[in-house]
Amino acid sequence: MVGLAWAAGAAQWLTHPGFRAWQTICVAVTVQALPFLILGTLVSGAVNAFVPARVFSRALPRRPALAVPVASAAGVVLPGCECASVPVAGSLIRRGVTPAAAFAFLLSAPAVNPIVLASTAVAFPGRPEMVAARLVASLAVSAAMGWLWLRFGRAEWLRMPSRHTGHRHGHSRWEEFRLGFQHDFLHAGGFLVLGAMAAATFNVAVPRSVLDTFAGSPWLSVLFLAGLAIVLAVCSEADAFVAASLTGFSPTARLAFMVVGPMVDVKLIALQAGTFGRAFALRFSAATAVVAVAASAITGWWLL
Repeated sequence: MVGLAWAAGAAQWLTHPGFRAWQTICVAVTVQALPFLILGTLVSGAVNAFVPARVFSRALPRRPALAVPVASAAGVVLPGCECASVPVAGSLIRRGVTPAAAFAFLLSAPAVNPIVLASTAVAFPGRPEMVAARLVASLAVSAAMGWLWLRFGRAEWLRMPSRHTGHRHGHSRWEEFRLGFQHDFLHAGGFLVLGAMAAATFNVAVPRSVLDTFAGSPWLSVLFLAGLAIVLAVCSEADAFVAASLTGFSPTARLAFMVVGPMVDVKLIALQAGTFGRAFALRFSAATAVVAVAASAITGWWLL
């Protein structure tokens, strides 16, 4: 009897209109984002396995102040997911690239690469200003953080990375590509599903009055979605679809979600701490979050 009652209650809950709406939003966000996630992890795995690190170092100017914006702009043509950008930045530093330029690339590569911009255009159809705002704000943050490291960074904060990236002599490039793609896709895919579930929950379960408390305030809405991006840790190839589903918030707040997420989230902080040391990760992540929120607010006011 208890089992029958539980089954009846579960069946009633599963057929509830609220749960059906939650399920629809969750599946829609996941299905829309999945092709871009697959493409992004394929490209990231290919770059890691087939592109030598010397290609990056040779393309940068010798003067650190000039290398920073060039490295930031390189993210537009050299895509990589958040998980791959941290070890790649470490590899660049080991090969003599100034840390400021490596950190600028670390922030820009997952935020402004073609796949991310294309997914943003699909998630916001007929809104090219959202794509432009994301590009401008993300480039500004990555360059600003590189220059801030040049001015205020200290060598004792940075523990030189020892993790290997790229091709290793005697190993199959295709095997490295397969393993890299498999790791990135499974890792990022899990965060995508969690992000889609959280977005659906916000749209269905959270009372409109609670959301209106944040959404109704220009500054609170930006800070709220910036904090949400840090906690959800959605892959940058898919975060635009999550942002687009948060329809109760202003375009500037949703822009903050897309700018902050690829640069500062819980998994990135952990990756940075393990690669460069906790002293670096805490300072760099905190400063990046502040700069990203400010850049989002300014860019949103200007373009949106």
